[in-house]
Amino acid sequence: MYQAPLPKELAELVPEEADGRIRAARAKLGRRLMILGHHYQRDEIIRHADLRGDSFKLASHAASHPEAEVIVFCGVHFMAESADILTADSQAVVLPNLAAGCSMADMANIIQVRNCWRQLEEALGGVRTLSSIEGSGPIVVPVTYINSAANLKAFVGERGGTVCTSSNAPVAVRWALDKGDKVLFFPDQHLGRNTGVKLGYDPERDMCLWDPFKPLGGNTVERLQEARFLLWKGHCSVHSRFTVAQIADARRRHPGVRVIVHPECELEVVRASDMNGSTETIIREVTAGEPGSVWAVGTEINLVHRLSQENPDKTVFCLDPDVCPCSTMYRIHPSFLCWSLERLVEGEVVNQIVVRDPVRHFAREALDRMLVLA
Repeated sequence: MYQAPLPKELAELVPEEADGRIRAARAKLGRRLMILGHHYQRDEIIRHADLRGDSFKLASHAASHPEAEVIVFCGVHFMAESADILTADSQAVVLPNLAAGCSMADMANIIQVRNCWRQLEEALGGVRTLSSIEGSGPIVVPVTYINSAANLKAFVGERGGTVCTSSNAPVAVRWALDKGDKVLFFPDQHLGRNTGVKLGYDPERDMCLWDPFKPLGGNTVERLQEARFLLWKGHCSVHSRFTVAQIADARRRHPGVRVIVHPECELEVVRASDMNGSTETIIREVTAGEPGSVWAVGTEINLVHRLSQENPDKTVFCLDPDVCPCSTMYRIHPSFLCWSLERLVEGEVVNQIVVRDPVRHFAREALDRMLVLA
């Protein structure tokens, strides 16, 4: 989405000025305002957050606080959409910078997914869904990672599927396969593959990759008929940077190191690590670690840096020596947060994220289904 440039005076604020103005604006707004900060945000943003967490934790928190008239979501676009879907119509959700998107979420758009579904109907002799069990062909249950646009969540909800997070993906995928014959998992191939392997499925025999830029996703009809997992060819630009070689180097330099990575990493990296889990899992495991323990962490650098600061009795470092931040999260600069709050003080709601029906209705169905499975 297009974000107009900030006024020069705001764009050139030094950190101390931005910090002071943010504090002053939020003091004027009081309980009307809630600021949510994703774990991957820089410290200059997190210090102003009422709550920090992963995308679903933050959206759920917003929904449980109806007294907040305005929720300023310091994350990316799909997160603000989920917050708007789960909160009341009387609450406004603001994204300080509309350019804060997600490269992974952008790897699957509604036109591509609908085209995939049409090709599957032709290749499989029809496709049935949990919402429409009549007809011919296998039951295909779509599951979308929460890192996806609202219209993809609606696509899933309308067909009886569910949203998942990195925490509850095994529960969601097991449910989908218990209910149906195949699961179409998007947009992150690696979370889908790692989840399937965790459930005991073979990545070669039971899974195939769907490339939206190739006919039949780059597969044969026979391969699509055999596979139980149809994994979208998408990935996280940060988590795809972590490698088995980095893990080997960490073990060489730090004998006894504990390696923990996010399940958005490639299967080989997950297999070479000691543990894998969501951002909340990574935080919990490192925090609970023994004093003096050493941790190599495969996730976004702002979170790793914060873990290191908050656990001075441990050694915590990032697996990637080139320390790559999430570039789209980084677009929530303090100057944008300052601008959005000061406009609120003046009575103007800027950058409001609104998801309208029918997308809102069906996306809510998919999110509610996830809540039941969580």
